[in-house]
Formats: sequence, structure tokens, C-alpha cells
Amino acid sequence: MSPEFFIKAGQLLLSLSILVVLHELGHFIPAKLFGTRVEKFYLFFDIKYSLFKKKVGETVYGIGWLPLGGYVKIAGMIDESFDKEQMSKPPQPWEFRSKPAWQRLIIMLGGVTVNLAVGFIIYMMVLFIWGKETLPQENFPLGMQPSSIVQKIGFEKGDKIIDVDGKEIDNVLDINKMLLFRPIEYVTVEKSNGSLSEILIPSDLGSEIFKSGQINSFIPIFPAEIDSVVPDSPALNSGLESGDKILSVNDEIINDWGAFSNWLDNNSDDIINLVIERNNSIYTISIDRNDDGTIGVFPAFNFESTNQELGLIESVIEGFDYGYWVLYEYVSGFQFLVTKEGAQQLGGFGTIGNIFPAKWDWKGFWLSTALISIILAFMNVLPIPALDGGHVMFLIYEMVTGKKLSDKFMETATMIGFFLLIALVLYANGNDLFRFLNG
Repeated sequence: MSPEFFIKAGQLLLSLSILVVLHELGHFIPAKLFGTRVEKFYLFFDIKYSLFKKKVGETVYGIGWLPLGGYVKIAGMIDESFDKEQMSKPPQPWEFRSKPAWQRLIIMLGGVTVNLAVGFIIYMMVLFIWGKETLPQENFPLGMQPSSIVQKIGFEKGDKIIDVDGKEIDNVLDINKMLLFRPIEYVTVEKSNGSLSEILIPSDLGSEIFKSGQINSFIPIFPAEIDSVVPDSPALNSGLESGDKILSVNDEIINDWGAFSNWLDNNSDDIINLVIERNNSIYTISIDRNDDGTIGVFPAFNFESTNQELGLIESVIEGFDYGYWVLYEYVSGFQFLVTKEGAQQLGGFGTIGNIFPAKWDWKGFWLSTALISIILAFMNVLPIPALDGGHVMFLIYEMVTGKKLSDKFMETATMIGFFLLIALVLYANGNDLFRFLNG
């Protein structure tokens, strides 16, 4: 396996370890404050044996061998441990089941609350320490190339994104995820003739974009400039050099790299004549293409962002705003999982690991950790038995109706939820394996 695999795996393991401990502390602290006995506090699962354990007071603290999460075992609570022996005994004052419903609700919401807060705090910290990276439309003077889906509602080649709902965006490429996930009313663009136009956004555009598979609704238009030439290629043998700007191919004018790439795809001429600009001089170069139609050049795609330092107050405000939209977009994207295409994109540990940088980078590590923390918060609050959200759902039912659900019902519901989660984990990681085997 490559070094990048171990770097990503190490970051994933460290990130999950931090988040699992903090999540379980979110349950542990209110449980202790309400006088509830916590029998175990574990990082990872200790099926059959533990890598480490030590009892302090009434709680055993330990590290299991199976790195799939962690848990706190709270006395008198029906959870994935299915401790029927304890539940068959009379309730004790220190047990979870003996506490008022509002206290049990706070205990169950503690983990989700901590994960959510951690995600937001990390974003604030990253902005304060490393600053905010911006990528304005000015960095792409040729404008944007819209996909066929958004062309239908009025976007055209060369449009420049001015604002979204009247607000400028820090990174113009964020327009893609905004159209996919956010409730946008209009986008203001500057047309190629210099006029401004407001494009109204249909409410179902995000769904249409997802179904089409054209996730990137806009791609920056780059000049037809060569970044590098492949060794021993037709381009190199014909004299093309890094920095050459392509003006025409076989008498057809080329204005950008996309036009040149499309010409190569749509024309089968073996010999192509390029008119190029080099050091303010014009040259004509004849090239004999490879059998696959390529000539051996790479385009000069430059994504030069600008870093903006932020003060503490600015970091808090913008970090909160950033975290809010990360959560919103993830929740919004959840609707796509019920579709066939969405289910196929569901991923497990491999997909999660790939959000970390291939080289150890603390900024990238913390940004990925913040994202996972917010995802864990949302996933755990889903009303599925065996998750925190399932317990919360039953507690709210109890508080509204005044009726406590039976232990038998809770055991059955938790078991069903547990097996549903196992099936989901297996399916998600199976998708990862399928994608890996198919390249």
C-alpha cells in the first residue's frame, strides 16, 4: 500500500478517536451531574477483551481493539449491550431509568450537542489561525462554462458570477454546491457584453443537477495555454513548449482550452496545424497526432487563491456561518440518499478517509475533523433505535404522553435498530470495496 494510504488512515484514526471521546464525554458529564452511575467509558469496542482498562471509582475506563467507535455504559439503560440481567432487577436511584425524563433527555442529547459544538469551534479556530482563503471571479477573467442543465435556465458560456441572492461569495467555485444544496432565488452574472443579468433559480434545480450527474454546474474557462509537454510526445517532437498559447487549430480559432479539447475530441485529422503565440511572436507548428488522438500536452489550470487574515470576532462569526452551511448542505444532501444514484454513492471508512489530505497537513486535518464531527452529530440524532436519536424519540414520546415504553419494547426496538445500522455499515463499506475493485 502507498504511503498516502497510511497517512490518511492515521489521520482518520486520530480524528475519530478525538471525536468519539468527546461525544461520549457529552453523555458522561451530564450523567455524572445527575447522579447516574457510568459503568464503562470506552474508546473503541472491547468485544471479548481490551487493549487497556483501568477502574477509577465506579467507572472502568478502557480502549477496545475494534476501532469502530466507542461507548459509555450507563447503569439502568437499555442500549446495544442488551444487559437484560441488570434490567430484570428493581430500579436503583443511581440508574438511568430512575431519573426524570428531562434528565435522561439531556444525557442522551449530550453527545450530539458536543459533536455539533466541536465542529463549529474547529471552523472558528481554523479561520483564526490560518485565515480565510478566497477565490474570486476575478481570478477567472474568461468567465465560466455552464453545464447543459443550467444553460436551460439562462446561463451562458463566459458568464461571470457576481453574487448569489445579492451576496458576493468568497470562493466562486462554491456556486456548484450552492446550486445543488441551498435554497437560492437568483444569481447575478455579468454577460460577455458587460451587461448584468439576474438568473432566477427554480426550486427543483438541485434535484435536476443531481439526477443529471453534472454535479459541477460551472467550470472555469481557462486560456488555451500549455503548462507542460509530455516527454517523447508528438507535441515535444514538433517543438511545442511550456507557456505556448494556442490561437487556432487547422484554421479554426481557439479562444480557450475547452474549445481546443473539444476540437481534438470531435475531429479525426491525423495532422493538425497549430498557430501559437510564444514570447509575443506567432508560429505555426504541424503535429502528427498519436493513434488515440492525443498530442501530449497539459493545460495551464491555475487556481490561485488569496489568504485573508481574520480577527477573533470575525473568525467566530464567519466560522459559525461556515459551520451552519456545512450542516445545512449535508442535511439537504441527505434527500438524495433515498434515490438509486444516491445509494450507490454512499461510502464507508474508505470514503471518509479520502476527505483527509494525502500529506500530513494540520489545517486539512482539522477541517476534515470538523466535517466528520458535524456529520456524526446529524447521523446520531436520526430517530433510529440504537442511536441517540432513537432514545430521544422515545423520551419525547414519554414526556408528551406521560407513558413510559416497556423494557421489552425498548429491547426489541434497539435490537432492530442495531441490525439496521450493521446492515448500513456493511452496505456503505461494500460500496467502497466495489469502487476500489473497479478502479
